[in-house]
Amino acid sequence: MNRIAKSTIALTAVVAMSFSALAACSNSSSSDNGKGKVYFLNFKPENADQWQELAKAYTKETGVEVKVQNAASGSYEQTLKSEIAKTDAPTLFQINGPVGYQNWKNYTADLSKSYIYDQLTDKSMALKDGDKVVGVPYVTETYGLIYNKDILNKYFALSDAAVKSTEEINSFDKLKAVADGIQKHKDELGVDGAFTSAGFDSSSDWRFKTHLANLPLFYEFKADKITSQPETIKGSYLDNYKKIFDLYITDSTTPRTQLSSKTGDDANSEFALGKAAFYQNGTWAWSDLSKAGMSADTVGMLPIYIGAKGEEKQGLATGSENYWCINSKASEKDQKATEDFLKWVTSSDQGKKSLSQDMGFTVPFKNFEDIKSENPLVQAAVDDVKAGHEVVSWNFTMMPSETWKNNLGNALLEYAQGTGEWSAVKTAFVDGWKTEYDASH
Repeated sequence: MNRIAKSTIALTAVVAMSFSALAACSNSSSSDNGKGKVYFLNFKPENADQWQELAKAYTKETGVEVKVQNAASGSYEQTLKSEIAKTDAPTLFQINGPVGYQNWKNYTADLSKSYIYDQLTDKSMALKDGDKVVGVPYVTETYGLIYNKDILNKYFALSDAAVKSTEEINSFDKLKAVADGIQKHKDELGVDGAFTSAGFDSSSDWRFKTHLANLPLFYEFKADKITSQPETIKGSYLDNYKKIFDLYITDSTTPRTQLSSKTGDDANSEFALGKAAFYQNGTWAWSDLSKAGMSADTVGMLPIYIGAKGEEKQGLATGSENYWCINSKASEKDQKATEDFLKWVTSSDQGKKSLSQDMGFTVPFKNFEDIKSENPLVQAAVDDVKAGHEVVSWNFTMMPSETWKNNLGNALLEYAQGTGEWSAVKTAFVDGWKTEYDASH
């Protein structure tokens, strides 16, 4: 599934600023019982029934009115734009990250003293504006290199295997040695290649122009101590980006000339049928892989290594595009009622079951750490954190536009096919960032 396609479409700053003039009339009024009330504008329509059940249960238990409205898929920003201008505006809404925050920064209360922020297992995942906590993630996802345990075990048994266990694969050099070895022995191992096809159909290209591109951004932002969307980037780790991308398209199931037509379904099928050892994707991929017949004990997930210094301690890429925000224009009673509702949702037995089991979320709060997932990729992510590895943050939420991603994707495909140079990738990555940042600001 293309998770990036689910991201909300960012409005221009000019449109968002136009609503600041409506602030005076957007204060939500408290209900007559003096306890305040809650109005949640939900981003995920697929979870509409679960949220309605939670709302009813909380009202029955506390007497506090909870209204849940579910925006239709792909219409969240438009619906929020309409609802925020009303007298009874949402007290609780969602944004997708730093870019989305720019549109709604005048409506985000400080959550630094809230229960949900205090309960975050990793507070660096919260969305901040200076010392102000403006958004708290309530669902996280993780991606990396999903691997087939059976294929790797066959490889480890070879006399010339570079390593003898997955635990030894902790750097780009070791990953490349293993991938090259699998490619060399592909007939003996019964595979078509080390990696599934790096398809550039729209159902697959987001894995490389967004998720893989996150790795060079992560290391650059870490080195330069960047925590909010920068006006420009340097591309300090583009050579590392080239290393891993070259490995994907060289030790592959598919000739480079065929990548433009390969889809996400193709990659999923190649991996599920045991035709490749590695598949770059995330926790959300398990549903499709299990439907294709894979069993939970046959898959694991490794970090994506790109040859950066210190990567031996690097973990998987974990983040969120779903941040809860409390409307700062709501009355104090309604803001307090909303905080209390979120505390109940994330601490009560009913709320925890609903979020983790009924909705199927990986929830980043301390009191969810004892909940074991049936998704082996989620469990791999949990185990990775417990091992003390450094989480790779989702810096792609700072990418300036969809146009930037598309231009980068086009340049990557041209390079892969041999019809373009890597220099075009650098131009799209670095110069394109400045162009798109300026256009959106």
